[in-house]
Amino acid sequence: MTVSIEEIKKHNTKKDCWVIIHGKVYNVSDFIDEHPGGSAIILKYAGKDATKAFDPVHPGDTLIKYLAPKYHLGDAEKSTAPKKKNDEYDDDEDEPPTPEELDRRQLVKNKPDLSQMYNLNDFEFVARHTMEKTAWAYYSSGCDDEITLRENHVSYQRIFFKPRVLVDVSEIDLSTTMLGTKVSIPIYITATALGKLGHPDGEKVLTRSAAKQDVIQMIPTLASCSFDEIVDQAIDKQTQWLQLYVNKDRKICESIVRHAQKRGIKGLFITVDAPQLGRREKDMRSKKVEDLSHVQGDDDEADRTQGAARAISSFIDTSLNWKDIKWFRSITKMPIILKGIQTVEDSLLAIEHGVDGIVLSNHGGRQLEFSKPPLEVLIELMPILKSKGLQDKLEIYIDGGVRRATDVLKAICLGAKGVGLGRPFLYAMSTYGDEGVYKAIQILKDEMIMNMRLLGVTSIDQLNDSYIDTRNFQTRYLPEDRLFGSVYEPLVSPTFKSSKL
Repeated sequence: MTVSIEEIKKHNTKKDCWVIIHGKVYNVSDFIDEHPGGSAIILKYAGKDATKAFDPVHPGDTLIKYLAPKYHLGDAEKSTAPKKKNDEYDDDEDEPPTPEELDRRQLVKNKPDLSQMYNLNDFEFVARHTMEKTAWAYYSSGCDDEITLRENHVSYQRIFFKPRVLVDVSEIDLSTTMLGTKVSIPIYITATALGKLGHPDGEKVLTRSAAKQDVIQMIPTLASCSFDEIVDQAIDKQTQWLQLYVNKDRKICESIVRHAQKRGIKGLFITVDAPQLGRREKDMRSKKVEDLSHVQGDDDEADRTQGAARAISSFIDTSLNWKDIKWFRSITKMPIILKGIQTVEDSLLAIEHGVDGIVLSNHGGRQLEFSKPPLEVLIELMPILKSKGLQDKLEIYIDGGVRRATDVLKAICLGAKGVGLGRPFLYAMSTYGDEGVYKAIQILKDEMIMNMRLLGVTSIDQLNDSYIDTRNFQTRYLPEDRLFGSVYEPLVSPTFKSSKL
């Protein structure tokens, strides 16, 4: 059945609401009050095509899961309106884009060649100038004043190397094992939400690139693609982990975990630093945050004035506690890793509760402002574990602020088993797609080989704390990082309605 555009336009109220998604017409009148993202966003597109707003934040199986077949009314009639005489804006746009948006689109056309990307900061620089405003705000934002976000990065610059010379470094081996899986380099693509904000294929881009470079990918709970879409992109021998935001409905949570195990996921990373997602002001100030709703949560509890982050997170279980680890052990045989450990004390508790690993992380500086950089926690933790003979009781991972292979080497020297990177791969994906992510990983590998040679080691297992100097970590003079500073976008204050301020 084909439904005319004129007929669809008539159904534009809360009690009588039709929308178009991917050329199909849906009657969402009965669903609108149940929509976890709130009714406002649906009403904005009542009688219209909602595909552009729907895609970045909804996995591909959303409509199948949440709308019964009876709500599918047929295919939308193809528009017979004449094409615009210029390509300044797309046919599905309600109004012409702003001058700023036109400038952005021109920058997209004129972006540097991929060959000009020499480091991970280069990808961020291009992304800042070419990504849509809402997407950039979501990806780049940190909590509050973004002090923690910046400290995560600069903490690595307070550690210096102690290189050894006259070592035969002709052959360099970057490979190691993480949770029993042999990998080509001790890094992994950590979980990051809403991949389709940056690229139409979303997280599938990361999956394909990870496979080509033999790197582990951690699949996020809040992915734009469905879990199965992401796993289906993987090759047979590829290793994937699952990052889990624990749902208040434990039946849903158990179903997710059991399905992940059935699909061959090799590690369950339970996020423990986010009973509520942080207050991220770049995200909050971005336009159209009401578009960034997700299909999880409770409408009454979701604070949609706080930007995309908090609009999509109301389903998270705030009662999660140490006793729940026993329950997770009862429902899965996958290794259990706690993601978001921020103190020595909780690291020791994790060992007491028998988890297989921890990720020292403050969520990329997106949660509690003034939480310590994960690297600083690692420096405090390892001597204590060694003094207690506990250093081999679990695997320790770390993420946040990593932009260079030297950062990775420092973390491994301090006792980390592997290092997670998130934003750099998002920026590479958003600007250059599959080739960008592949190139970003290759840049890290090339840097690793060079720096291991200069450090005087030939394999990852040779790295230890004898190769680094952490004295005066808190007070060491720190030169300005001009490259990082040039790509970091400072927070701004609100603008007046009629002022140049």
